[in-house]
Amino acid sequence: LSAPPETYWGQFEEISKYNTHLNVLERLWTAWLFHPMAQFFGLSTSVPFPTFWTMAYQIAIFFVLEDTWHYFSHRALHWGPLYKAIHKIHHQYSAPFGMAAEYASPIEVMILGFGTVGCPILWCAVTGDLHIFTMYVWIVLRLFQAIDAHSGYEFPWSLHHFLPFWAGADHHDLHHEKFVGNYSSSFRWWDYVLDTEYSPEAIKRRRENKAAGDARKDQ
Repeated sequence: LSAPPETYWGQFEEISKYNTHLNVLERLWTAWLFHPMAQFFGLSTSVPFPTFWTMAYQIAIFFVLEDTWHYFSHRALHWGPLYKAIHKIHHQYSAPFGMAAEYASPIEVMILGFGTVGCPILWCAVTGDLHIFTMYVWIVLRLFQAIDAHSGYEFPWSLHHFLPFWAGADHHDLHHEKFVGNYSSSFRWWDYVLDTEYSPEAIKRRRENKAAGDARKDQ
């Protein structure tokens, strides 16, 4: 999806102002509380830092857990009353760009943000093994993923080219264009399994399945 440059400049100004206010009013106090909260839940804050492979497998797990939380909570936010009261602001732009990833109501930020922060904390509560540095790296990567999904571009380095089940910008672009389906954040499998995927391939698959079902009924 694309729009004229002047349209994007107007959106950039509006979103910049909104995100600045959101970050000042909401993010600063949560950032201030994050370190004591991490200590309370048992995240390690001392040296040595975890190894690369420890961080890699934990962050991979966090992507899976967050994607699961995001799918079901995001789908719930598309229910009529919740959509109008909370999620509608994020869908103001049918052709989003990177900064629109954070353009959402404070309530939505807290709901969907729980998957980013809450899932690693639950992991730590169960395993007792999580360093705060891993948490910081995970949050940065999750933010990059959200920006990439809202960028409107499939870059040559986008993970979708290397991981067929990765969602990517085209997956989320269709969600903003059609307002339904494609509720996942990072992966496509929940949309595939629960039949909420919206794409030419998914539409073709549904038609073929319907035709096969009708043929069986006629036998």
